[in-house]
Amino acid sequence: MDQNPAMAASEKTAAAAAARARSAALLVLASIVSVQCGSALATSLFDSVGPAGAVFLRAGFGALVLLALTRGAPLRAREWRHRDVVLLGVAVAAVNFFFYAALERLPLGIAVTLEFVGPLGVAVFGSRRRQDLLWALLAAAGIVLLSDGGGGEGVDPLGVGLALTAGLFWAAYIVQSSRVGTLGPGLGGATMAAVISAVLIAPFGIVQGAGELLSPEVLAAGAAVGVLSTAIPYAFEIEALRRLPQPVFGVLMSLEPAVAAAIGFLALSQDLAGLEILAIGLVVLASAGALRSAATPVQDR
Repeated sequence: MDQNPAMAASEKTAAAAAARARSAALLVLASIVSVQCGSALATSLFDSVGPAGAVFLRAGFGALVLLALTRGAPLRAREWRHRDVVLLGVAVAAVNFFFYAALERLPLGIAVTLEFVGPLGVAVFGSRRRQDLLWALLAAAGIVLLSDGGGGEGVDPLGVGLALTAGLFWAAYIVQSSRVGTLGPGLGGATMAAVISAVLIAPFGIVQGAGELLSPEVLAAGAAVGVLSTAIPYAFEIEALRRLPQPVFGVLMSLEPAVAAAIGFLALSQDLAGLEILAIGLVVLASAGALRSAATPVQDR
């Protein structure tokens, strides 16, 4: 009888941990869908303002939305001058710049598949559990299949290099997002990172986009890309990283290539081959396994 209260408390703690992991996973999924829809829409801007112009519009509008949501408070807060916030802003600018440059040369699914080397690396090298390594390897198998299924024979070499570079900065983004999330609650860190990113990208975007950046149609599309690809994902991902370990977050992000392939099929008329469908199943299974692992406390040995 004396053990019942302890057991009840343990069950309550486990249930709370599971609920916390599920809510974090939903945030990650919503972020992934949002950013891939934004990426698909951004390709429509390449002909008029180029990749750099599209990145600038994304960063600029995303920063404006986040500033509106926070009422500009991060601009007046001292803690957001922290080095980690600056590094996060640099990582945000770099990953978007190189990814959009790759997206000009590669299909959406292939570009995201190659870019995923970043979060996958975080999952593998930062793992504390054997299960996390297993899920990461399973996700890697799906990514390999997805890449082959996407038709790797005609892949642009420069596009591959750009996508892999974006992946390295994506890994830096995951690490810095986790650190910034510990500085304080709310969207302050994400907001300042978005502002820093917009400032860094501005010279490249203005030069490449020039007068077309003021076109009403371009501005409308750029605003939508900014909300979908910056404001929503950054807010959701920083909150998710407060609830999940970095390695588990990285494996959950393995859904990114699968969602990108699906969005490419639906929005950009990119067909799904049999191997791509199999790859989607593998990354979904890996993500489900990572979610279950996240809800289980680490046992000291």
